[in-house]
Amino acid sequence: MQAIAELAVMYPVNGAFTMYICRFVDPSLGFACGWQYAISWLTVLPFEISAACNIIHYWPGSEGINNAAWITPLLVALIVIQVFGVRGYGEVEFVLSVMKIIACIGFMILGIIINCGGVPTDNRGYIGARYWHSPWSGFLNGFHGFCTVFVTASFAYTGTELTGLAAAETANPRKEIPRASKQVVWRIGIFYIVNLFLVGLIVPADSPLYNGPGSSSRHSPFVIAIQLAGIKVLPSIFNAVILIAVMSVANSCTYGSTRTIQALAANGMGPKFMAYIDKKGRPLVVVVIQILFGLLAYVNLAPNGGDIFTWLLSLSGLSILFIYGATALAHIRFRAAWKAAGHSLDELPFRAAFGVWGSWLCLLINILGLVGQFYVALYPIGGPNLDPTTFFELYLAGPFLVFLYLIWKVYSWFARPADRPLWVPLKDIDIYTGMRDTQVAISGPDASEEVRRASIAEMAEERKKKGPLDYVKAVVRSVI
Repeated sequence: MQAIAELAVMYPVNGAFTMYICRFVDPSLGFACGWQYAISWLTVLPFEISAACNIIHYWPGSEGINNAAWITPLLVALIVIQVFGVRGYGEVEFVLSVMKIIACIGFMILGIIINCGGVPTDNRGYIGARYWHSPWSGFLNGFHGFCTVFVTASFAYTGTELTGLAAAETANPRKEIPRASKQVVWRIGIFYIVNLFLVGLIVPADSPLYNGPGSSSRHSPFVIAIQLAGIKVLPSIFNAVILIAVMSVANSCTYGSTRTIQALAANGMGPKFMAYIDKKGRPLVVVVIQILFGLLAYVNLAPNGGDIFTWLLSLSGLSILFIYGATALAHIRFRAAWKAAGHSLDELPFRAAFGVWGSWLCLLINILGLVGQFYVALYPIGGPNLDPTTFFELYLAGPFLVFLYLIWKVYSWFARPADRPLWVPLKDIDIYTGMRDTQVAISGPDASEEVRRASIAEMAEERKKKGPLDYVKAVVRSVI
């Protein structure tokens, strides 16, 4: 997020931060990452709609109703949101996020009370770390089990990068994008990690509610935690919050895929008709394509629909690891080109918190995640080992990325000679095109040394004005 924020503030590209990969690493890799990112969002939408239907079946009386009765109104709701463009997406996400934050804070308080044995209806008493010891385990299946969660964890974090898509649509990217990127750190630390830690403490891994028959298999761990404590009514309320969270992801799907595909098409990496934007800034053609993919939710109603969904989701499972790694590499290459051109880091309007070393660490972690998932794909827990079907179900995103890369590399060899090299030579990286006018005056090729020094001094003075209280306020604002 910090790398994306630095690049987005410097070069506010409309719709696709994967363009940074094209610019600073290799157009073929950027093409592959861009389309894989877009396709992952396209395929996740019908999955999220189907998941929402399963969540609805938690409530009594809904079992006899066909999922088609829920799929249709959910799709219509998403279409209505898209009619209002980026403003509609932002307003809906704001309302949904407020609900989710309130629920997360409430669960943190309740989770601590449950763990300490403070719920009268919970006959388990004080729990502590009971479920992390025999016969349970805090580290199921050892290292092998640890490797299996990379895909799930990366999928959970997908969407935090969406601020990079809205860079050019933001009124003041120099202010808003850094703020949004900093908020992600605190929100992940508090709302993701703390809540998951509490769930791990108060819900046993072998709870029958995880895999029970009928509607029991559709329970969320948060709902299970409240049910095990014997609390009435509240499980239904939290199930509604889970439904809201799922629809929030579906809303992000429509925004992420449409902006990415439109940007790819506008840069000559997709059919021209997909680049169309109406007077209100809405990529209507791509919105229609996204909604058509949403209709795949009906496929899950067929007898073998689950198999089709498995293969569709295999395209998106690992995508974000490839894309985050490639984006970190783009940031590394940008910093190298910036330095080679004789520029100082003091000229940057925003700098990633951990600099280029943070991007190197990000790249390393993503590579290790891909290696771990490759190992799991070859030797999955419970077998079968070295099975081609199992391997591609778990690792299809890898070969698919290579396929997309080769398509554009071969096409470039004949149609775009400038894109033939394996990577963009450092001396050929364009670090000036796309800068905002204010930045061109500071770092542009024709900028005067006097203006550059004055601007650097002004930014340094602005940073000095921030005291400890300002950072405390920033943390509170980021969380709330």
